[in-house]
Amino acid sequence: MTQTFLIAALTASTFVAAISPAGAAANPLAPYRWTHRVLLVSAPSADDPQLLEQKTMFRAMQKGAAERDLALVEAVGDGAKARALRAAAEVDGVGFRVLLIGKDGGTKMSSETPLGPDVLFPTIDAMPMRRDEAARQP
Repeated sequence: MTQTFLIAALTASTFVAAISPAGAAANPLAPYRWTHRVLLVSAPSADDPQLLEQKTMFRAMQKGAAERDLALVEAVGDGAKARALRAAAEVDGVGFRVLLIGKDGGTKMSSETPLGPDVLFPTIDAMPMRRDEAARQP
């Protein structure tokens, strides 16, 4: 019985290691998974006009973003953090790009122009997980 349990435990740990991506521990988006939706903004520089517009729009929609567990994450410039974020989201570093990433880690929307609440909120509100969350709120 003990030997069978040990073999099962070793098999399970090998299976978990096999399905985990090699860079999972290094994925900077991993902490958001199942807790937050992410608005990932990629821009070549901090003074990119579309980046500045997206940040202004996000500040204006803080209440709605908080209700929808939406976090803003920036991949700006060519530093290690920005490169890691882009790699995790499979985004090239050319030009401005904004991605809506669901709690499941999947990309739900991608745009080359800033996204406001008029586009983001209906998209999020149509997601099955969000509908379930809204139904449970008092």
